[in-house]
Amino acid sequence: MFFTYIISRFFYRIFDFLRHWYIKSASMYSDFMIGVLRAMDRTLAWKITAQNIFEPLYGDYSVVGRVMGFLFRSARLIVASVVYAVVFAVALAAYLAWLAFPAYLVFKTVS
Repeated sequence: MFFTYIISRFFYRIFDFLRHWYIKSASMYSDFMIGVLRAMDRTLAWKITAQNIFEPLYGDYSVVGRVMGFLFRSARLIVASVVYAVVFAVALAAYLAWLAFPAYLVFKTVS
């Protein structure tokens, strides 16, 4: 009786740890990263810049104003896209390392 209780608690704790490590952490990390990306969007404003790409800068409706507006906004979109891609790649790499860490510990313990 006591032995079966110990075995059942052992497996319960393992599955509880795995659920916490993989499922709950995914939810928490995704919420965190969405917050980071939203905060970055307040500065980089990719969507608003893309919507106004063909609008002139500062209401200058001359040909030069329209061309300069398009060039500046295009450059801003490219820079913002690169920044978003780098942040996303670093976040993805960090999360994949987080996911692999328990398997790595088990591997190093067994071998």
